[in-house]
Amino acid sequence: MQFQRVIVPLASVLLVIAAYRAYGWAGVAVAVGLLVMWLLLHFTRMMQVLQRAAKRPVGYVDSAVMLNAKLRTGMTLLHVVAMTRALGELRSPKDDQPELYRWTDGAQSQVSCEFLRGRLTTWDLLRPLQGADPASGPDFSQAS
Repeated sequence: MQFQRVIVPLASVLLVIAAYRAYGWAGVAVAVGLLVMWLLLHFTRMMQVLQRAAKRPVGYVDSAVMLNAKLRTGMTLLHVVAMTRALGELRSPKDDQPELYRWTDGAQSQVSCEFLRGRLTTWDLLRPLQGADPASGPDFSQAS
């Protein structure tokens, strides 16, 4: 994960240098244009994900069980938000690491996710007991 923060800028600089050596300033213009286009594509994707998430309640997911099945260690918070199409309910103090988010579905099943520096480290699925009295509120059991 950390190496992407070094590899991407290094590859960008190497691309510009190679373009200059092969084609001169015209090559630099094309290489910089490609890098700007790549950044704009990522920015556009991020904005689309956040616009979709803004239209749904915070912390809601269609199916917590399906979300639990799709989660993988190392996923980014943006990827999880894109899957749920909703922002997670923040459960930890703001700007504190690790960040804890929770998504709940209509059956009151919950997925709690822990993100360290924007990457998913652990998650838990909590499902209400089947025989619980609905008037007494949800009773959660641990399930994974």
